[in-house]
Amino acid sequence: MTTTESFIAHLLELRTRLLHSAVALLLVFIALFPWAANLYTWLAHPLLAKLPKGAQMIATDVTTPFFVPLKVAMMAAFLIALPYILYQVWRFVAPGLYAHEKRLVWPLIMASTVLFFCGMAFAYFIVFPVVFGFITASAPQGVAVMTDIDKYLSFVLGMFMAFGVTFQVPVAVVVLVRMGLVTVEKLRDIRRYVIVGAFVVGAVFTPPDVVSQLMLAMPLWLLYEVGIVVASWIKKPEMSAA
Repeated sequence: MTTTESFIAHLLELRTRLLHSAVALLLVFIALFPWAANLYTWLAHPLLAKLPKGAQMIATDVTTPFFVPLKVAMMAAFLIALPYILYQVWRFVAPGLYAHEKRLVWPLIMASTVLFFCGMAFAYFIVFPVVFGFITASAPQGVAVMTDIDKYLSFVLGMFMAFGVTFQVPVAVVVLVRMGLVTVEKLRDIRRYVIVGAFVVGAVFTPPDVVSQLMLAMPLWLLYEVGIVVASWIKKPEMSAA
């Protein structure tokens, strides 16, 4: 097979994988569309539960009541279809990997996905009630807390992304060690700087209260320690074989 034919074959394979992923995403979205409003209500529950009695969320744009639940349904569809999409990505890249790379990459992809979901769940069930409780309790007397549904969605997506990325720390640590870019001993030596950095990240990405900052900084630090332990455990077979 010539270089041109090989390139065309890869493009056709990529198109097939993208098409399968798009169809899966579309089918899940169509299935979720009738419950788009219910999905938004579920997403907004942590805030609604903390609002004062009689308070409610508002929509300040004409099309917001329709498009915001639609965005939530699309986000939910993507998360549900994500394992299948990742499988399609794996089917595309796997033929070009060596056997030892396949043994490493697939577990890392799965671990990264699970950890991202864990980060989102941690934000929704643990962080949001604390953050929204603090925000509503901090409102001055006479000020009605009525958040726009589009702004709430933007805030929630930002928090989901922050905690999802934070929970990737063990994967990042393992990859760095396996690639030889850093040693486990070096990671232990810079632990104090990581702790300081974790609290800085917590101060930047959470509301200005100590509890919320701790709820991001502490998992970041603990996940760093987990990454060191896992990296040490994975490295042992290589050391003994040498």
